[in-house]
Amino acid sequence: MSDIWMLRIGIVVAGLLLMAAIYFFGRPRKPGQGRRRPDERSGRSEPRLAPDAAPISIDLGGPSMQGDPAPEARQAEPAAPPSGPEVGKRDREDFDKIVTLYVAARAGEVLRGPDIVVAAEKAGLSYGYMSIFHRLLDGRADGGPIFSVANIKKPGSFEMAEIQALETPAIAFFLTLPAPIPALDAWEKMLPTAQRMAELLDGVVLDESRNALGRQRIAHLRDELRAYDRLHEAPPISKNTRW
Repeated sequence: MSDIWMLRIGIVVAGLLLMAAIYFFGRPRKPGQGRRRPDERSGRSEPRLAPDAAPISIDLGGPSMQGDPAPEARQAEPAAPPSGPEVGKRDREDFDKIVTLYVAARAGEVLRGPDIVVAAEKAGLSYGYMSIFHRLLDGRADGGPIFSVANIKKPGSFEMAEIQALETPAIAFFLTLPAPIPALDAWEKMLPTAQRMAELLDGVVLDESRNALGRQRIAHLRDELRAYDRLHEAPPISKNTRW
């Protein structure tokens, strides 16, 4: 190989190395939550939970999601969601359908206990029964739970005595049906809560198969829940019914 070809190859290699250095070291860093490891997302592919991640076996309840209301609506907000060992406890444990979402950390990262607690409070969730978070019916401590948020790691709870050391790849949102409100209404409360928590934790929302939740899957779930509500509607009273 001639000296000219060797020189050309050397120039090409040096150029590629320079471009790689500019890409990796010249990217602006996204502000995190104060305890983030260096960004490892060169390709920025949305994560999936590992297929062997342990499922959660835990009783469910429900949180209160208020999002970020307009300033004129904030005066009626309570200082903090209700909490207590019986908050979010269900009156009944029988159900025939479960709808699940996950909020997962991005690749190479984890969700940390203190951040989860702060995000849950900002999203209006109530800490209570089974040491998990709940969305309460009408935001009342004595209201029934609509859905719950648990830790993906067994046993599924968020123990406050150990919350500073808690790290988890994801948290799980559970909606059990029948719920205290129509299934579609319950979903319309759970989805924005999961999205809000993902925003606050810099995570991603995954569906029940632990894939990134897209518009098509959201539309399909809404159709499923509309069908569920139609199936469980009280039958109309016939005019010919005799009492």
